[in-house]
Amino acid sequence: MSTSPERRYADRIEEFSDRHPHVVDVVLVAALMGCASLGSMLTLPGADPPDQDRTAAAFMGVACLALLKHRRHPRVAVVVSAACTVTVIALGYLLTPLLLAPVMAALYWLATLTDRPTTRAYGVATMVAVTVAAAISDSMDHLSLLLRTIGPFFWLLLPLAAGNMTRLRRAYLQAVQARAEHAERTREEEARLRVTEERMRIARELHDVVAHHLALANAQAGTAAHLVLSSPQQSQKILTDLTGTTSSALRELKATLGLLRQNGDPDAAPLEPSPGLARLPELVSACASAGVTVTVTTEGEPQPLSPGVDLTAFRIVQEALTNVTKHATAEAATVRIGYSDSRLLITVVNDGPAAAGAGPAPGTGALHGFGVMGMRERAHSIGGELCAGPRPEGGFEVATALPLQPYGAGERTTP
Repeated sequence: MSTSPERRYADRIEEFSDRHPHVVDVVLVAALMGCASLGSMLTLPGADPPDQDRTAAAFMGVACLALLKHRRHPRVAVVVSAACTVTVIALGYLLTPLLLAPVMAALYWLATLTDRPTTRAYGVATMVAVTVAAAISDSMDHLSLLLRTIGPFFWLLLPLAAGNMTRLRRAYLQAVQARAEHAERTREEEARLRVTEERMRIARELHDVVAHHLALANAQAGTAAHLVLSSPQQSQKILTDLTGTTSSALRELKATLGLLRQNGDPDAAPLEPSPGLARLPELVSACASAGVTVTVTTEGEPQPLSPGVDLTAFRIVQEALTNVTKHATAEAATVRIGYSDSRLLITVVNDGPAAAGAGPAPGTGALHGFGVMGMRERAHSIGGELCAGPRPEGGFEVATALPLQPYGAGERTTP
């Protein structure tokens, strides 16, 4: 986008003013002194100029020099320049815009650097003082009172209006910049939050896939090693199931990593559908080959589940059975699935002995490990609840209540 030459010059002047403010102030004060000196020499046609040039020059010099302090003391600059200007007008000098140049500059800077009440108070007082001085001045006797008062009023009102506009423009630009910085900061924070959430989601997926299949593979391998001498046929069957377990682990891990590497290419290989409760028979069969008998019961009329709820329910059951395989001393577990009006209720129970810690072995950290944490995070992510802990009569129980439709409109599912 091109910029006009006038705008480029204005930007350069503004940059120079920001870098060298005192140099700019000295140049402006010198220019105002020239204006005031020229204004003190002007008279009406046929009128004699006052014979007090040195006095007027001294007062106008003081008025201009006071402007050097306008950045830190704008009120003092207005008071001094107004007092000097009123004195010069009272001495009989003709009131012109050139003579009013110092006080006009002081009023402009006052309106720019201070708030509106301060500008109003000092501006009104200055206009009244200058107007009264013009009304009683001998240099404008042949003019009507209206002409003697209306001119100074409007000339002094002009810098006040311009200063207010400049102050409002600066406030607007600061507000725009503040909003832009806030938006940028918020965008960065939101991006970091999304990255954190995505990292946690990927960590849960990898944990569920790897931990479950490795636990089953470990249990199957241990069972096969125990039965290799006493029951070779059963051991061979378990080893065959072990091959299926590792193949399933590789398949799910490949699907998860493939989703992470997906770049939107239409020619890319299609992803597998997300697992759901329909795959419970496979899960039950894998646990059976690891030595844990799983019984699944369904209560209520089955209802269609959204992909996010279906995936969450499957992962919770999978992780709960994985904990049974890894930590519990029981050889049986029960999975109860209940459909209510708006909730999906899932309970996974193993009936291990109470003396053995009712589920997790002491020191395993199953209750406070990543497995239970991941299940709870999954349930909360779609508006559900989850409780996990040992039962008083023995064993371990995981109970969750999930909404049939998640509360988030933009749910994401990962194989």
